[in-house]
Amino acid sequence: MDKASAESESLSESDSKGVLTKKEIYAQLCRRNPFDGGTKEFWMEKRSGGICMSISSKALAITGIDDRRYWNYIPTEESRFHTVAYLQQVWWLEVAGEIDFCFPPGSYSLYFRLHLGRASKRLGRRICTLDHVHGWDAKPVKFQLRTSDGQHSVSECHLDEPGVWNRYHVGDFVVEKSNVLIVKFSMTQIDCTHTKGGLCVDSVLIYPKGFRQDKGFRSCV
Repeated sequence: MDKASAESESLSESDSKGVLTKKEIYAQLCRRNPFDGGTKEFWMEKRSGGICMSISSKALAITGIDDRRYWNYIPTEESRFHTVAYLQQVWWLEVAGEIDFCFPPGSYSLYFRLHLGRASKRLGRRICTLDHVHGWDAKPVKFQLRTSDGQHSVSECHLDEPGVWNRYHVGDFVVEKSNVLIVKFSMTQIDCTHTKGGLCVDSVLIYPKGFRQDKGFRSCV
């Protein structure tokens, strides 16, 4: 038996034992892989080889989420998780979360995916109800991220595009060694001189820095 035949037989034997080939492993990594009860997903971005991640609103700590006077989880086709947290009205907005993950070395950007207004479909057409949208023009929302190795970023942004899903840039962090890194993040608007409402919180997203800087990405200062 020649070398090529031996290698082919070896691969076939490995496949029959349920061992994935490199191609199959690569394909699996490029698909969305859910974890933590389906509230988080990660996948590999083909171009850079970096890790992308999506964290559902149900994996976030939202102040007042259990009081239906203020917040509700609503079903929607516009979220990969099929559910978003919808804010009717609060004085104190605080949404926070964290992820501990072994990111490959590289630079990463973190975003909140948000939407002003409540979108739905009627007779096959998308409509957006803005009845509860108010209070976002008074003061900007403050975004923060902090990592377990001491990196820290703060940015602010006004939420001013009703009816559109936007990814608001919180900040960037750098991974130098492929060890477990804890990333904590938050968005707050705690000026209690006015109420705010009509906000959908879908998810937090982490991408390799510079990835997909196209429509739907908002820079904050």
